[in-house]
Amino acid sequence: MILCVGECMVELSPDGPGRLREGFAGDTFNTAWYLARLDEPVGFVSAVGRDALSDDMLAFMAAAGVGTAHVLRRDDATVGLYRIALRDGERSFTYWRGQSAARRLADDPARLRVAFAGADVLYLSGITLGILAGAARAALLAEVARARAGGARVAFDPNLRPALWPSSDAMRAAVSEAAEVSDVVLPSHEDEATWFGDANPAATLARYRSLGAGEVVVKDGGAPVLAYVDGADLTVPCPPAEVVDSTAAGDSFNAGYLAARRAGQGAAPAIRAGAALAARVIGAKGALVD
Repeated sequence: MILCVGECMVELSPDGPGRLREGFAGDTFNTAWYLARLDEPVGFVSAVGRDALSDDMLAFMAAAGVGTAHVLRRDDATVGLYRIALRDGERSFTYWRGQSAARRLADDPARLRVAFAGADVLYLSGITLGILAGAARAALLAEVARARAGGARVAFDPNLRPALWPSSDAMRAAVSEAAEVSDVVLPSHEDEATWFGDANPAATLARYRSLGAGEVVVKDGGAPVLAYVDGADLTVPCPPAEVVDSTAAGDSFNAGYLAARRAGQGAAPAIRAGAALAARVIGAKGALVD
């Protein structure tokens, strides 16, 4: 089973003049949702409240085929919310997440240990790290390292979001620490260039390899994907796609790639599978596209 670790939120997305559509989404949850669509056994590790909105979220997860056994329910919190604004297919977000129970998902390391014991693959992101307080973040990474030592593979999308961090230095340090306990790193070059100063995708790839990742796949918008997989470098062109809404482009790519790799496909076919799924997703509105 793949266990995705992070936050699911209420999503409000444009749905015509003066209208918003309600849904549920969040970077690692989006990947879990797409993995379930690809018939991968997948569960979610998070926390929600005990209110009606949290009930609806859990029901949505279960209906999608995403396991909720490791979603903690808390009496003192609820779920976060964000609103999408679109301009020429590119999205921006406004967040309300101060009350989000998911910020407490790693408060109990023993609970994480139990959850991780049943996973073949753990998947987390820089947003997962960014919503946690420092001690909880350290506890999460310690349990990830423990699970990895026990045989689980760790996949990590840096998903750099500086607004979640007290400083860009803190973000870079935490992301690098997570990469050091990861087998597969799935960065997006545009973010990495902005916040790590990488001159090109090759620099992004080299940096994550230097941190110990044995499998690095660098996404770069509509440009070819640069990767290091199974001891070899490769560049995989991806067909251009029309962009209606770029929300969840990377999340869906990651799901397609990871599912294909788990099915035994080589790196290039897996990258093409990820790109094909992402192309379909960005051709429609919202994070989750049937």
